[in-house]
Amino acid sequence: MLASLIQIAVNPDESVNSRRERAASLVVAQRGADLVVLPELWPVGAFAYTAFADEAEPLQGPTHDIMAKAAAEAGVWLHAGSFVERAEDGTLYNTSLVFSPEGERAASYRKIHRFGFDKGEAVMMGAGGELVTVALPQTTLGLATCYDLRFPEQFRGLIDAGAETLIVAAGWPERRRSHWTLLAQARAVENQAYVLAVGSSGTHAGVEQAGHSIVVDPWGEVLAEAGAAEEVLTVEFDPAKATTTREQFPALKDRRLGLAPRRLA
Repeated sequence: MLASLIQIAVNPDESVNSRRERAASLVVAQRGADLVVLPELWPVGAFAYTAFADEAEPLQGPTHDIMAKAAAEAGVWLHAGSFVERAEDGTLYNTSLVFSPEGERAASYRKIHRFGFDKGEAVMMGAGGELVTVALPQTTLGLATCYDLRFPEQFRGLIDAGAETLIVAAGWPERRRSHWTLLAQARAVENQAYVLAVGSSGTHAGVEQAGHSIVVDPWGEVLAEAGAAEEVLTVEFDPAKATTTREQFPALKDRRLGLAPRRLA
């Protein structure tokens, strides 16, 4: 399976509309890949809190439509990163979208764990309440966004729901980059799953981004890692390795404290 992780730069001098067009072009350029992934909140920047309300869109808004078209044009499964969704009741969500190679929306995921403690995303956005997986022909994806990476119980729930490849779209800050790498490897090892963790580059509202998108196999080995600047990280991996790893080293069968798939409160 061939995956392309688009570590797009968010430049405050570039308009959201221009970045949408550029991101779509980058997706189309990945024709021949099986899966393409974009990072968290790339239209506005993960830390650009003051722009969230003004740039919020309905679920099927401009970001949805241009990404659906790009997926179909490239003929790829596309995790389109996340954008600021405004729900019908006015609540804002940090929402990810997945499209099929035909351009059909296959799934949407509202970020469960909101970052910021008593400010920013934590107070401006609603929390998602559902674990989301997506069945591809080659593997089942489990979806997570940035701060979710710090909560292992979410990933246990995703593998209980059948996930073999864990996707983390992020806008992770450079000052905590060591945590990014450590946690991505931990989630892979403890769940015996692939982790495809995609960060953004650039500086969002004064917060330097880590970049360093990373692909980790079910044994915790790093298959590929990007640098700090904008780039497309392309890696070939064998989805079946998740199954064989779990058979060869069946640690998951020894779990005593399980988290069954469920809808969160």
